[in-house]
Amino acid sequence: MEKLLARLCFVPAHGATLQTTLIQSLADAGIVAITHQMADACAAPLLIVCDTVTAQVYDTVAEAAARTDSRIVVILLNAPDLAPEVPWRLVRAGADDVLAADHAAWLAARLHAQILRWNAVDELVASGPVVAYAPGTSPAWRKTLRRTVEVARFSAGCVLLGGESGTGKQVLAELIHALDSRERKANLVTVDCTTLLPELAGSELFGHEKGAFTGAIASRDGAFALADGGTLFLDEIGELPVTLQAHLLRVLQEKEFKRVGGNAFSSTEFRLISATNRDLADEVRKGRFRLDLFHRIVSFNVRLPPLRERQDDVLLLFNRFLRELMPDEPSPEVDRTVSLYLRQRAWPGNVRELKQLATQMATHHVGVGPLTIGDIPEDERCSFDMRRLDWRDEKFEQAIMRAVELGAGLKSIGQEAETTAIRLALGLANGNLHRAAQNLRVTDRALQMRRAGERQLPDSRHLA
Repeated sequence: MEKLLARLCFVPAHGATLQTTLIQSLADAGIVAITHQMADACAAPLLIVCDTVTAQVYDTVAEAAARTDSRIVVILLNAPDLAPEVPWRLVRAGADDVLAADHAAWLAARLHAQILRWNAVDELVASGPVVAYAPGTSPAWRKTLRRTVEVARFSAGCVLLGGESGTGKQVLAELIHALDSRERKANLVTVDCTTLLPELAGSELFGHEKGAFTGAIASRDGAFALADGGTLFLDEIGELPVTLQAHLLRVLQEKEFKRVGGNAFSSTEFRLISATNRDLADEVRKGRFRLDLFHRIVSFNVRLPPLRERQDDVLLLFNRFLRELMPDEPSPEVDRTVSLYLRQRAWPGNVRELKQLATQMATHHVGVGPLTIGDIPEDERCSFDMRRLDWRDEKFEQAIMRAVELGAGLKSIGQEAETTAIRLALGLANGNLHRAAQNLRVTDRALQMRRAGERQLPDSRHLA
């Protein structure tokens, strides 16, 4: 049996006997459990163990979710009468699962299977093909990638990709097709539903026989035939006319179709991926989208976050676009002014808009040296809201207010602010301590000492 790692956290601290018993039970199932003090840099799932759910448990889950994107499982011991709303509150706080058990035999086996699956998904997320298709390290994007990768590799069901325009739905459709584990998988066929003209839509989807209509000088396969054995991607499916929605539903149910002007049925088998920037549930309520088709295409629902929810990825994506636009020469770096501008700018067009700006700036930039404010298009410079550069905004005040209300104390708030600033600065500098120290306006030595002091502080919250 493959040995897996997990972190154990007891809230509140339990006796040594219980800890030893639980660690042994996990070990028997192939899980090596390490305490949080030993797991400073470990990305293994965090198992939070308790016998009653208190405010401390909720805080521990929330703080763990804010600090790391590791999976979090709350294990409730001796809790047969758990109130039904408690698991929901724990999940909203950041838990990935809640397991209640009286040392049941299935607990350790279930955890082993779940961790094995999570590890397989995370390995794929970090793999070269996925990074090449869909780069990004922000928590929102990693959550989306985890969902996408699991659906792609471990299922064959229909997938609905939702999200604003420009968030990368086409990219994720290609990724799902690439990760699909079917043997002898055929092609990915894309149909843009916004371009389907009523008089030609039937031919585009079903194909047609020679002479079926004026101009049909030869027989032609449609999308249903071309996607047989592969994947059909219907982009902006919310734009599909209601009459064609009925035909699509029949093909999905019966797995057969007839060409326009034909009499014989042809069979087809494909995986359907749909995408929309509309709220299809609302479209159903308004009578513009069939309810039966809606349920048929949403075996799995994946929401792509807008760029404003993944600000940590803005510079990464921008630099990637620069490399693509300038393949024959080293792409320029981005100076501090431009970096702040990119991170603080609103992106209503999301990733697509970011790529357009990268194209404009790369075209304007000449010579050596970094991209500077002069490379930003003039209309962009005039419209930029300078108030975005004030970091002490409403969100900052809300975070401090929540800490004060929870009784964190001034010293604790200051320590947490410093710890968070160091972590974010190191992430922004890709782990380069010297650059992180420059951004924080401290010496390298001061940053090293602060990090060393942080690791030596007692962790009353039981977090790694």
